[in-house]
Amino acid sequence: MSWPERLVRRIDAFQQRNRPFGFCFGVIKKFGDDRAGMLAALIAYYGFLALFPLLLLLVTVLGFALHDNPSLQQRVLNSALSDFPIVGDQIRTNIHTLRASPLATVVGVLGLVWGSLGVTQAAQFAMAQVWNVEGKDRPSFVTRLVRGLSFMGALGIGIAITTVLTQVGAFSGNHALWFKALSVAAGTGVNVGLAVIAFRILTPRQIHMHDLVPGAVIAGIGWTVLQFGGTYLVGHQLRHTSQIYGLFAVVLGLVSWLYLNAQLTLYAAEMNVVRARRLWPRTIVQPPLTGADRDVLRGIALQETRRPEQHIDVDFDNSALTEQRD
Repeated sequence: MSWPERLVRRIDAFQQRNRPFGFCFGVIKKFGDDRAGMLAALIAYYGFLALFPLLLLLVTVLGFALHDNPSLQQRVLNSALSDFPIVGDQIRTNIHTLRASPLATVVGVLGLVWGSLGVTQAAQFAMAQVWNVEGKDRPSFVTRLVRGLSFMGALGIGIAITTVLTQVGAFSGNHALWFKALSVAAGTGVNVGLAVIAFRILTPRQIHMHDLVPGAVIAGIGWTVLQFGGTYLVGHQLRHTSQIYGLFAVVLGLVSWLYLNAQLTLYAAEMNVVRARRLWPRTIVQPPLTGADRDVLRGIALQETRRPEQHIDVDFDNSALTEQRD
């Protein structure tokens, strides 16, 4: 055995004995086993397709509803765009190119439905993959469609609530720091509540609600951190270069931000799975395999069961079964 392998095995033994490190590595390991990085990229892609039609529809609706009050229209628009840091300023600067018209409404609705259904379908597939739900037990197309529409409705309500909270914070005055802090806390609570609802809608029904809450809470807090982190990045680091980036900043910034959110969400979902099924400790170097290793590999194989009459058996060599999980 070479010295690099001995070093890795020592690290492996340490993380298996240490519960927090073992749990964290178990989450990271399962994220890779499920190819969740590619699933996050798929969610970000459809999210990108859905976002611009959503903004087009938002501007069009505001143009019709608040055509007699341009200042209120601008305040509401700015508040909604605050949910999209990094690119919000760029979109706000170029939003005048979107004109309220019946054609814009039709295009916005069609594009929004197509893109949003894509992102909800990708998210539901990702949640089923994360939980290794067998193909024969996954929701039908109609069920996924209904859940997708429900998710978009919940997302719209969440954006509306955060927009109202942003307006309340803006009207509180520059010196009411405690009021703004309360507004931030309320916004975080809204994100957490939205995450809990999203995890329930997007995850197959056979997964119990109490197994979804811990990761959903972390995801909601993480969404808030990413929003404020992106806002800080624009306000303090990129404010002198945003004009140089132009359109590239909008596209690359938006895709990157969506991908980070998707990755965070799937990591939170993986944490739920590892916690609920005790899928740790995992091994860095095999053999031997731990009980958690075998459980994960067995679940990945069994999720390919597509029909009730189909049966899949998973066996392991005796040399890989020398270590049992406590």
